[in-house]
Amino acid sequence: MSEHRRKPPHPQGGGRAAARRGQSGSSSGRRAAPRGATGSPADYGLGQGSTDEERSYGGRAEARRAAQRTGGGRRRAAEPGRGGRRGGPGGPGRGRGRAPDPGRKRLIDYPRAGKYGAARWVPSWKLVTGLFIGFIGSLVAVAGIGYAMVSVPNVADTAKAQNNVFYWSDKSEMVATGGETNRQIVNLSQIPKAMQYAVVSQENKTFYTDSGIDPKGIARAVFNMARGGETQGGSTITQQYVKNARLGDQSQTITRKFKEIFISIKVGATVSKDEIMKGYLNSAYYGRNAYGIQAAARAYFNKDSVDLNPGECAFLAAMLKGATYYDPAGSTSIDPAATSDANSKRALRQMQNTLDKMVEYHHLDAATRAKYTKLPNVKNPRSNTQLAGQVGYLVDLAKAYLINNTNITADDLQQGGYSIYTTFDKKKVKELEASVKNVQKANIKPKQRPNTDTHVQFGGASVDPTTGAIKAIYGGEDATKHFTNNADVTGAQVGSTFKPFVLAAAMKWGVRDKSLGPDQAQDERTQVSPKSLYSGKNKLKIREYDNTVWKNDKGEEWLQTNDGNESYGSPPKYQIDLREAMRESVNSAYVQLGMDVGLDKVKEAAMDAGLKKNSLAGTSFPSFSIGISDPSAIRMAGAYATFAASGQQRDPFSVTKVTSQDGTVYTHTDKPIEAFTPKVADNVTDVLKTVVDKGTGTAAQLPGRQVAGKTGTTDGNKSAWFVGYTPQLSTSITMFRYNDDESEKNRTFLEMYGTGGQKKIHGASFPAEIWHDYMADALKNEPVKDFPTPEPIGTIVNDVPSPTAVPTPSATLTSPSPSPTPSETLTSPSPSASESCKFGWQCTDTGGTDTGGTDGGVTSTPTATDTSGTGNNRGNGNGGLFGGTG
Repeated sequence: MSEHRRKPPHPQGGGRAAARRGQSGSSSGRRAAPRGATGSPADYGLGQGSTDEERSYGGRAEARRAAQRTGGGRRRAAEPGRGGRRGGPGGPGRGRGRAPDPGRKRLIDYPRAGKYGAARWVPSWKLVTGLFIGFIGSLVAVAGIGYAMVSVPNVADTAKAQNNVFYWSDKSEMVATGGETNRQIVNLSQIPKAMQYAVVSQENKTFYTDSGIDPKGIARAVFNMARGGETQGGSTITQQYVKNARLGDQSQTITRKFKEIFISIKVGATVSKDEIMKGYLNSAYYGRNAYGIQAAARAYFNKDSVDLNPGECAFLAAMLKGATYYDPAGSTSIDPAATSDANSKRALRQMQNTLDKMVEYHHLDAATRAKYTKLPNVKNPRSNTQLAGQVGYLVDLAKAYLINNTNITADDLQQGGYSIYTTFDKKKVKELEASVKNVQKANIKPKQRPNTDTHVQFGGASVDPTTGAIKAIYGGEDATKHFTNNADVTGAQVGSTFKPFVLAAAMKWGVRDKSLGPDQAQDERTQVSPKSLYSGKNKLKIREYDNTVWKNDKGEEWLQTNDGNESYGSPPKYQIDLREAMRESVNSAYVQLGMDVGLDKVKEAAMDAGLKKNSLAGTSFPSFSIGISDPSAIRMAGAYATFAASGQQRDPFSVTKVTSQDGTVYTHTDKPIEAFTPKVADNVTDVLKTVVDKGTGTAAQLPGRQVAGKTGTTDGNKSAWFVGYTPQLSTSITMFRYNDDESEKNRTFLEMYGTGGQKKIHGASFPAEIWHDYMADALKNEPVKDFPTPEPIGTIVNDVPSPTAVPTPSATLTSPSPSPTPSETLTSPSPSASESCKFGWQCTDTGGTDTGGTDGGVTSTPTATDTSGTGNNRGNGNGGLFGGTG
């Protein structure tokens, strides 16, 4: 029972008032006694009359006030020896907790004395104010120390890069490049005001009034780093200047970022704006290995910086955002999206935006601005003679591989200091280049035949099937003159060299059961033997796997033509086995085989072999099976290498090891994947041997060696291929005509009828000749190896063909026959310009039915109704070695 409810024992005298006084006198004694008290009962009025009682009452009030002044009051309830709200007189307190001793002084009153419950933990305004002042003082102290410890950098002393040294596969030095300091510092008087205002307008409009830092940008960068995301560069010109001047420390850490902030503040306080602008423009990287405005003016326009006009200045300001995506020459080896056309559009858009801002901020008058509405003419992007010939292509390929497959970034490579050991065989590179130039010199005469022999291009790649190492490439006549690497992304369709993937899919998964529905047919399949029979009839009516006639979205049937409009096999059935159909490159047989297997499975087989998904066309049209896709020469060599390695797929690679002053930073590891069983891969090889032994590829025969390969020619005779391999080496050669005029935005593939003095270019002609000459030299000292003997595989499909699968009997066609009514049938239509163009090129020639040759020309297909999302019209789709994510 609490104290206020307990009745004390009745006193032995003095009445109720005396009892109360007696109870009061029984307290612990901490209350101050009234003035004049002696301690006797009379002092407290005990046993006195009413007058004494009134006096004692007044004394009690005064005593109560005195007790409050000394820390009494409600706190007494929590003191030892006094009853709490629930304790008896003199008993232990059981209140809300013991309050701090009021007589004890503390530096920080927390938890707060004299407060109970939650109130004890609410800091006083004095405490909050004190802590805030202390925090601000600490920051000021830290900032002062940081400011005092940093020094103003000197661009001329610190903004230097080292060379990267590239090595051949035998570890001999190929070239030292990439880090040479292509810089010439110029005074601000040699930098046009238009250039200064261009970067101010685009990058930092408050440059002339700010303190050198952007608090919002700093907070954003720190927040991104704390989240583990990518850091952002300095937001102001001053910060960028400091970053450029500290190339020796480019680590993305909070420590470095804060250090740069202090340096930027000091630079902003101690260095004039003109000096900062001069240092920034002399140290910034503009692409093309050009550091500083003078080097950039020379690299892009071959003039001094002082002679730049406002349009050129705005263009160079765009390069500061990242030349990979703004240099009109393109950087597809680093990012397939950075095509010449796409970069030109981005650069023009950025340049115009900069000029508009210059007008808006009164740095340029509208009349002058109106003169610059097009991109200025830029010069050759390569001026380093060390990169002439094939070396420039090799260096670009190795750098792109590192950027896309390791933790080494483009910025890291620009700073240099790496030793890069490549897979490139110096002897093989020279032999491949010599083979191309010998054929080109002997046959391609642009002066004699300007209408047919100009703009002729060759590309090639050679891959080791046992490792995936790229041993050699041919990227073009000279890396300092022709800027697209023809061994990598070109956009040239591969034609009939795609047919082995159809055969591999038929052997791996089999054809679907014609009597079952789509879902059941996917599970019920018959593995195909190369002895399976298919129709070789020209203008064959193509059917779905269930024998229904294939029709496009307009209800048109598909009649597949063969190269030269020839039928193969004896009438009336025109049946040939798949080996013969491959040997003679019969389109109709492999188009129908692809439909029976399923074009999705054909696409999967091609990807399993090593082709990139985004280099493959859509599967909505039957002619997908005969090469309307455009993988690169490197990827085609790598995919055929999968067959050479009995089904073991390895991605082509160009760098084995990278070292720096910190030791080894990258080492390639072999990671083979079984794309096909040895039985499937070896049977594909056995069929491809027939092509070289006595088919369209006889020009590629190597006496005493087994060779497997395939020819390919495309619709409109716009590209021709030969891809072949021995057990030791897989090589692809491509030939096409490509308008490489830099001043023309809309580049196109051109027809090759009459090129080289030939009626039509086939894979069996110049490409096979080059392949033969190169491989004969490359394998000269290599031991002779044979392919594995294939095990029997599959079932002979169509051994007894059904009546619905047999075309109407007709004589063998040796010349074009009348076309069916357009509304009823579709004879291998060619794509429209808007449907078939890629990489920003608009094709103006829609081609036509392939009417000549012997190696199975490809008939392209429209992709307007392609529902797969990966049809011919793929923007900047690519099939390069390093392009894409497929």
